[in-house]
Amino acid sequence: MNAQDIIALEQTYLAPTYKRAPFVLERGEGVYLYDTEGRRYLDFVAGIAVNALGHADARMADVLAEQARQLVHVSNLYHTAPHALLARDLCEASFADRVFFCNSGTEATEGALKFARKWARTTSGDDEKYEIVTFSHAFHGRTMGALSVTANEKYRKPFEPLIGGVRRAEFNNLESAQAVIGEKTAAVIVEPVQGEGGIQPATREFLQGLRRLCDAYGAALIFDEVQCGLGRTGTLWAYEQYGVEPDLMALAKPLGGGLPIGAILMRQTIADALAPGDHGSTFAGSPLITAVARDVFNRIRDAAFLAHVRDVGAYLGEQLRAVAASSPLVREVRGLGLMWGVELVERVAAADVVAALWSHGLLTVPAGRNTVRFLPPLIVERTHVDEAVAAFATVLAHEVTA
Repeated sequence: MNAQDIIALEQTYLAPTYKRAPFVLERGEGVYLYDTEGRRYLDFVAGIAVNALGHADARMADVLAEQARQLVHVSNLYHTAPHALLARDLCEASFADRVFFCNSGTEATEGALKFARKWARTTSGDDEKYEIVTFSHAFHGRTMGALSVTANEKYRKPFEPLIGGVRRAEFNNLESAQAVIGEKTAAVIVEPVQGEGGIQPATREFLQGLRRLCDAYGAALIFDEVQCGLGRTGTLWAYEQYGVEPDLMALAKPLGGGLPIGAILMRQTIADALAPGDHGSTFAGSPLITAVARDVFNRIRDAAFLAHVRDVGAYLGEQLRAVAASSPLVREVRGLGLMWGVELVERVAAADVVAALWSHGLLTVPAGRNTVRFLPPLIVERTHVDEAVAAFATVLAHEVTA
């Protein structure tokens, strides 16, 4: 089938919830993708921060095939080795004592909110201790609970009323947070680096202040590291750069290297409030997915791998700032590791820039209305950065009408 036939099928039979690019991707290799017409694209989206090891990784394929020949799925009614080993590895490499596996980032958020509410009520004995505090520009997912703590009204409004008890404060404004955190607060949820909200890193003072407020009011601190975790910022966990540890943390995107998996990491105090039947998932923690995820995780956590992310990430930031210095269309460049956003002047839509880059063989993704997001696979090299930044600079200089 040609590309137009495939696109016609999608438009006929799939729910119209996505606006897709006008080409059909067929295969990938490393940091490149190829469409059905043979065109090559440098991938600086990585499946929206998912494909940490790039495309068609041979070792990942071997692990997947080997496990598929042994055991794919049995449900959570039975013990299997892969999910137990992955849970151990995650706990030993983090603040956590326990793990709950799920299938996506939004499910990780949902579970973390549930666990925090039960913990807060159990430990306080107060049925009114259920409020969740979230922040401006936050994005935590699209299911009903996760959507309730997401900031953008465009996502929330069509589906209201959502869950109650959600209070909002301004991101990176500790006084604003202090005004809404109190005795009824069960949890505070925050992204150490906001992704969809425009690649906005939290300040050290802000996260440390939230930790103090949560401790003072007996609330759980939840970090959403679905996009910024697992090596993306140059350390295994983004929170390591802030000197703050959470009580719960939501993970997903890169953990499966492209296969669907989420995880909720938690302290033992949170786990102590849980009992069999409190939460569940038919497909979560399957031996197939967790076997692959364990291999992906242990490759990402390698010190040399993370050093590479920091080196190439710093180089990407330097090159993007050089473009900003020469372009009147750029307002600000922000990021950590291999997670960067270029905020354009208000009159320039990021989606228009992203679309213009397709003809230059570069895939990027918007973050909000006017920020272009750069999220390459973590295996990217400096030569790939040069290729991407050159295309970006060309589009800003010659193809964007301000």
